[in-house]
Amino acid sequence: MNEQVYLAYDFPLLSVFWTMFVFFLWIAWFILLFRIVSDVFRDDSLSGWAKTGWLVFVLVLPFLGVFVYVITRGRNMGRREMEQARARQHAMDDYIREMAKGSHGGSSSVDELARLSEIRSRGDITDEEFRRAKELVLSGSGASGRAGGSSFGAEGTARRD
Repeated sequence: MNEQVYLAYDFPLLSVFWTMFVFFLWIAWFILLFRIVSDVFRDDSLSGWAKTGWLVFVLVLPFLGVFVYVITRGRNMGRREMEQARARQHAMDDYIREMAKGSHGGSSSVDELARLSEIRSRGDITDEEFRRAKELVLSGSGASGRAGGSSFGAEGTARRD
């Protein structure tokens, strides 16, 4: 009766549970470590020496370094991550808008009218649809008008806005 009982190794199911638990903690630890390292590089308010100090502290004394970092700077980690996500989303939206306008390729009103005329001659749009699209392009409400390109005056000559 004096012998020690190791429950985790006496029952195979508990052994599997214990192994999975330790593996889960190990993965969670590395995720936390990588998030802290990326947060150190993401933070623009830290100087180069401060970033170096935090990295050395986190890599040399990982447990203590991570816990101290989370206690001292953890409150703003989420804010910095959200700011970076917003900046990436804003850059993607700007890129999509630029590509949708056609301003990257330098599309002008003349090009748009030529394309509209070609589409009408193929019979893909009716004369009424062509007239409405032409009015949009000539009024500057089309893609080139929003992009700041050239448009046509009432007499049909090209002018710069």
